[in-house]
Amino acid sequence: MNGPENMKANNRELAAMAEEIDLNLRELRRASRKPIEYEAARAGITWPQRNAMKVLVNSDGLSLKELSKRMGLAHATVSGIVDRLEKRGLVERKQDSSDGRFTNILVSDPVRKFMKTKLNALMIDPLREALRQATPAERRKIREGLQILRRVMAGATLQFKNDEVAISRKAKR
Repeated sequence: MNGPENMKANNRELAAMAEEIDLNLRELRRASRKPIEYEAARAGITWPQRNAMKVLVNSDGLSLKELSKRMGLAHATVSGIVDRLEKRGLVERKQDSSDGRFTNILVSDPVRKFMKTKLNALMIDPLREALRQATPAERRKIREGLQILRRVMAGATLQFKNDEVAISRKAKR
C-alpha cells in the first residue's frame, strides 16, 4: 500500500479500536452500577432521587435553587424530587441559620451514613472481586493499561482543546 492508502487503513483500524474500547468502557460502567441499581430499586429510589441525595451528601445543605443547578435539572423537577424524598424521611428542609427566609435541604443522618459507607462498598466490592479472579500479572496489566489510556486521553483532550481555541481564534478574525 502506498502512503495515503496505508494512512486510511490505519485510521480505520484506530476507529474500530476506539469503538471497541468505548463499548468495553460502557459495559464496565454498566456492570459496576448493577449493585447500586439493585439497592436503589429495592429501596424504591429513582435515579434522579439518588442523584439528588448524592449531591446533597457531599454538601452541608443546599437551597433548592443550588441543588437544581448542580443537578442540571429544572427547579420544578427538583422540587418534586425533594418533596418525595422528604415524605420518606430521606431528606429534610431546615431553615438557613444565617437568613431565616431561606431553607436548606439536607440528607437525613441514616442516608448520609449509607451513602458514605455502604454506597462505596457497592461500587468497589464488585471490582475487587473481579480483580481477585485475575492473576497478579493480569492485575498489573489492567492497571498499566488504564494508566496509559488515561494519559493518552488527557493528551488528546488537551490537543482537542488547543484545536478548538485555534478554530475559535480563526473564526473571530
